[in-house]
Amino acid sequence: MILTGGVGRQTSDVGRPLQFDAMLILASASPRRQELLRNAGIPFSVFPSNITEAPLDGEAPRQCAERLAREKALAVSRQQPADVVLGADTIVVVDGEILGKPCDATDAMRMLRLLSGRTHQVITGVCLAGPSLRTGNQKLETGFEDTRSETTLVTLPTLTDEDIRSYIATDEPMDKAGAYAIQGIASRWIPRIEGDYFNVVGLPVALVYEMLKEHGLHGLDRAGG
Repeated sequence: MILTGGVGRQTSDVGRPLQFDAMLILASASPRRQELLRNAGIPFSVFPSNITEAPLDGEAPRQCAERLAREKALAVSRQQPADVVLGADTIVVVDGEILGKPCDATDAMRMLRLLSGRTHQVITGVCLAGPSLRTGNQKLETGFEDTRSETTLVTLPTLTDEDIRSYIATDEPMDKAGAYAIQGIASRWIPRIEGDYFNVVGLPVALVYEMLKEHGLHGLDRAGG
C-alpha cells in the first residue's frame, strides 16, 4: 500500500518544496526517514519494501548497506515501474562488526557495551531507482539505478551497565541500528560526531537531494498530497 507522506506540489525555489514529474516513493516505513524528507521539503509517498535485512557472509559494511538499499529500492520499483523509488539502509560498524537493529534487550546490551567509550561508524546506503528522463521533452525512457553511501563517525563515552539498562528500559534502542537514537535520549551521551548528523538519524538528506538533482528530478506531478 502506498501512503502519502510528502508535501503538496510547489515551485522549487529556495525555501519551498521540490516538485517532481513522477511520484517519489520511499521504500521504508521508518518515521525518522519520513520526517527528514518532509523537513527538507521533498515530497514523497511510502511503500515499505519488507526485504530481509541481514549481511551476507564476508560482506564488507559499506557493501552491505548499499546492497540492502538497492534491494529495497528495486523491490518496490518492480511494483511501481513508472515512479522513482528511494531505498535506504543504515548500519553501525565497530571493529568491522555490523550492528543492525537489536533482536531483544540482551542484544541491545551487547551492542551498547561494544560501542561504549569508542568511536564507531554509521553507514547509510541510499539507492534511487526508476525511469530516466530525456532531455528536452522530459519523457520517460530507460530506467536508472544509482547507489551510494554516506559514513559518519560517532563517539560515545564510557557507559556503565546501569546507564545501559536504564536506557534499554525506555524501549528507544529496540528499533534502531546499533541500539541507540542520536536524536533521542542517547543524545545526552554523544559529545562529538564527524560527518553528516542526518546520516546517523537514518538518511543523508544532502546526498539524496544531490542525487535527485543529478537525475533531473525536479517536477513529480503526482507526489505529495
